[in-house]
Amino acid sequence: MLFARLPSLLLLTPFVLVFLYAAWHEYNRFKRDGASSYGLSYDPETNSTYVTALADEEDHFDLEDFNPDDTQDPVQTASAPAEADPKEQDKTS
Repeated sequence: MLFARLPSLLLLTPFVLVFLYAAWHEYNRFKRDGASSYGLSYDPETNSTYVTALADEEDHFDLEDFNPDDTQDPVQTASAPAEADPKEQDKTS
């Protein structure tokens, strides 16, 4: 009977340990810093968002108000259209 439960116990153990570690870490942070609200923060260097604890005076990142055309990133992303001369396109086709 124990051998039938052993594989499931071995599969669940890492997940339980990670959950307990995260709960312990959050509990220690709560004791040290007090209650915190979490939200999305925007990092303009990487042009991405991530979940983090927000300071009391800091506003959260609102995805509805985000306009990707307003970013200051000069590097062209893969989804942005290339600035090409239309005459150059005619030569290749």
